[in-house]
Amino acid sequence: MLYVRVLQTTSGVKSMLLDLLLTQKGVAFNESIALYLSEETLESFVLVDAVGLGQVFSQLKPTTCLLDPIPTSLLKTFYDFFESELLNIVNYSLQTGVFPAAFKTAVVRPLLKKSHLDPNNYNNYGPVSNLPFLSKMIEKTVLIQFNEFLIRNNIFEKYQSGFRTNHSTETALFKIVNDIRCNLDCQKLSVLVLLDLSAAFDTVDHSILLNRLRGLGISGTVLKWFYSYLTDRSFYVSMDTCSSRVFDINCGVPQGSILGPLLFNLYMLPLGDVIRRHGVCFHSYADDTQLYIAVSPDDEESVNTLLKCILDIESWMAENFLQLNQDKTGFSDRF
Repeated sequence: MLYVRVLQTTSGVKSMLLDLLLTQKGVAFNESIALYLSEETLESFVLVDAVGLGQVFSQLKPTTCLLDPIPTSLLKTFYDFFESELLNIVNYSLQTGVFPAAFKTAVVRPLLKKSHLDPNNYNNYGPVSNLPFLSKMIEKTVLIQFNEFLIRNNIFEKYQSGFRTNHSTETALFKIVNDIRCNLDCQKLSVLVLLDLSAAFDTVDHSILLNRLRGLGISGTVLKWFYSYLTDRSFYVSMDTCSSRVFDINCGVPQGSILGPLLFNLYMLPLGDVIRRHGVCFHSYADDTQLYIAVSPDDEESVNTLLKCILDIESWMAENFLQLNQDKTGFSDRF
């Protein structure tokens, strides 16, 4: 059952929502894989030429990973010398649908979250995943073509502001605040539910994600490429001069990658329909989702609708191997 942390709330709505949450049970959600069929299919990639690869290279940040065969700064300085070899590597991956195994290992470095925190407390560290620079060149090339396909077919969730061009936390905040103010103009209270996921990017199920992509019209070499990209990955932890053994990764989208955020957004696509089914307003930024509904004092029906929506969300998330972060999930009716 969903844990509710009350931030600020009036007694009427608070007692109703808490009573309902404690007494009602969720129902099984059987539509775990919603299909977003497009008229167009994406079966193969267009091979990139020297000009296109140069543009991709110029757009990438010159970060260097321990696994890079040569420092990125050196590659940048002598790019013309390496251009033909880089072009062959990228196009071979696009043409065959195979992501190079050499680029599937990540180096994870523990990074102190804030400089004033105690460095002897491991809870004060966060993992930073680094991938080879050449991996990002291939990913960026794929991202450009894949993103164009998604835009042409209007596949993106309308109310998702995370990792999208011309969207940001500001656009999400603007939409929510504007809707709440409109409710106030109508003399109604807004109940806001804040949902946060635990390690969401790390729990993505590859089979479900690939089915999502297939439902979007991805097939052939492109689908084969994404399967190759997601599977057989590994990582090891490096700190100063010490390194751990290599660990296999069997789920999740690659952390620190170019494509990871976009793939996560596509994984979450059916959630919007789960929420819309109940007529509840929402807006998301990556794995953070805000639900809100206008209510009148003692309006039990609207609150019950919101509750049923939350329970359906829980069921859908459970079927998709996602879990709510109970410490960061809560509701407020202070508006």
